[in-house]
Amino acid sequence: MTTHDHLGVPAGASHGTPAEQGFAMPAEFAPHDACWMLWPQRPDTWRYGAKPAQLAFAEVACAIAESETVFVGVNDEQYENARNQLPDHIRVIELSSNDAWMRDMGPTFLTHPDGRLAMVDWVFNAWGGLEGGLYFPWDKDKRIRTKIAEMLGIPRFVAPAVIEGGAFHVDGEGTLITTEECLLNANRNPELDRATMEALLWDYLRVEKVIWLPRGCHLDETDGHVDNLCCFVAPGQVALTWCDDETDPQYTITREALKVLEAARDARGRPLAVHKLPQPAPLYIAEDEASGLDRLSSSHPRQPGDRMAGSYVNFYIGNSVVVMPFLDAAHDEQAREILQGLFPDKRVIGVPAREILLGGGNIHCITQQQPRP
Repeated sequence: MTTHDHLGVPAGASHGTPAEQGFAMPAEFAPHDACWMLWPQRPDTWRYGAKPAQLAFAEVACAIAESETVFVGVNDEQYENARNQLPDHIRVIELSSNDAWMRDMGPTFLTHPDGRLAMVDWVFNAWGGLEGGLYFPWDKDKRIRTKIAEMLGIPRFVAPAVIEGGAFHVDGEGTLITTEECLLNANRNPELDRATMEALLWDYLRVEKVIWLPRGCHLDETDGHVDNLCCFVAPGQVALTWCDDETDPQYTITREALKVLEAARDARGRPLAVHKLPQPAPLYIAEDEASGLDRLSSSHPRQPGDRMAGSYVNFYIGNSVVVMPFLDAAHDEQAREILQGLFPDKRVIGVPAREILLGGGNIHCITQQQPRP
């Protein structure tokens, strides 16, 4: 049972809403003080005891650390291993979790015009709870936001909704983009309709305009997180994963999204410039990749031949670098060149990321930016 004070606010949480107090969520492309990650170790998510995934996470952490401080949270039993695998300038801290998706388990950071930092503590139910969730339990994940708030000494606003960080992107100027498939899913917030959800997003992120895309990438096990499909790269500009193969279910999804984006206006009344990123060729779990996993009844099965929701849009925007997944040799360099054109003042670093994708997400999913107030 959650401990509450006499006003019904969870212990250690701030009263009121962030918007009431003048806090808002800045864009990912705004300056950061740090990036937060978690260390993979779950054997039913990551094959062969997560050793291949740990190498990939370490490479992502090192690339981002060229740009900003990186914190990696680690369960106690993996602390020494992580500390020895990661270079000294990456900050390794004991921060227990059930799995390693900091974007979704971690806080959403907010800033205030007077230079203060705060966070939103969303309800987390492992992407669907007992109705389609990916594992059980998620008790350690639920404590991550509280622990980070304690470490940083910042206000923590507890939101009354199940929302993951990968389910939305903001432009920092009042606009948020998301998918109906995720935010209005019956396994998240069945009692909330679109208008109520928009009001809640204003209260906790201070966004004035929500652009609703119908659905996320094909077979995305997060129920359509927008960060695998579309993201802001600048005010009035988005990157959209794109498919030209009419036989691929992703073909229709991308065109549905494009139709909405081309008709939309952001909170400032601007039309959106849409930059298309090619999707990798369809990627499937190989026999040897599936055989290295523990088989548990409490977790999402990963079988040989299952298609993975690979996307180049799942990248991280740092202060001086953009870290993107390399997934398909036929398209990696083309995607990197497009991103380099969108971020001419940053160095675009491609990291081999199939091991991360095998776990169900990618580089944006395993990172969470801490903005500079």
